[in-house]
Amino acid sequence: MLGQLPKVDHPDLLSQEIPFADAAVYRLSDEQALVQSVDFFTPVVDDPYKYGQIAAANSLSDIFAVGAKPLTAMNIVCYPLCQLGPEVLVQILQGGAERVQAAGALIVGGHSIEDDEPKYGLSVTGIVDPQKMLSTCGCRPGDQLVLTKRLGTGILATALKGELLDESALSVAINGMIMLNRTAAEVMLEVGVSACTDITGFGLVGHALELAEASEVGVCIAMSHLPAYPHAAEMAEIGLVPEGSYRNRDFYFGRVDGLQGCDQFSLDLLSDPQTSGGLLMAVAPEKLELLVSRLTEEHVQVCRVGEIVREKRGRLQLLC
Repeated sequence: MLGQLPKVDHPDLLSQEIPFADAAVYRLSDEQALVQSVDFFTPVVDDPYKYGQIAAANSLSDIFAVGAKPLTAMNIVCYPLCQLGPEVLVQILQGGAERVQAAGALIVGGHSIEDDEPKYGLSVTGIVDPQKMLSTCGCRPGDQLVLTKRLGTGILATALKGELLDESALSVAINGMIMLNRTAAEVMLEVGVSACTDITGFGLVGHALELAEASEVGVCIAMSHLPAYPHAAEMAEIGLVPEGSYRNRDFYFGRVDGLQGCDQFSLDLLSDPQTSGGLLMAVAPEKLELLVSRLTEEHVQVCRVGEIVREKRGRLQLLC
């Protein structure tokens, strides 16, 4: 579908040269570029305030993934006002505003329409130094892959919708989705990493392959190292795997080696579509210890999940 649209070609649109760019990047000067992203989705939790927080954190994530500073955000609201009333919408917007403020940005307006099902998110604008911004293109053989949040939010959201778990059982995952990637991004800029992307709807498998293809390298994932949120394994075992996971498998698994040796839950985690997931960073081996240490000091979940290799460019190898 996108191939049928007019191609944009402009010397200042820096993101047009970045495969699978996390955000649009438009150069204003040699020292400053405008960064823009937009995202919104239906509720993943029942609590409207927490839903607003999660949706806002998710929308801000692409800005942090490129090492940018968010400046402003505009609310995007689809909402059945007559069915749910204004009080619920106020709580959603309050949750979003809290995360935007925590990110150091400002809510400056927005737009709403009447809809049968609630949908909420943000259009976010930020700035970045073009010489310092991160992208999917910088991975080098030998780089270590670090992930800053656990996996399994798609499985757990499915379990919540199916009423097999309540929100109290999902507190760790909910807090993980609410957490901004701001601190992780600040640390990666401080330490200096090779490349970065955030893990969202395409799952770890999709975003790892984006790094591989964009950087023209191979990616190895140590499946035994994948960090999972509590209850994800038991929910996957009884079949509560979201539809998006199967779509990810259909689209990406043809470029994955080593599938046969892996257990089913590891594959479920690999393909699980994430909401407000963590950052996946490629870092030089000599900087790994410092990166892990600094992230740990800042109370950011951190796990080494693999490495960049020269062989099998554009493919993902699973070590089970």
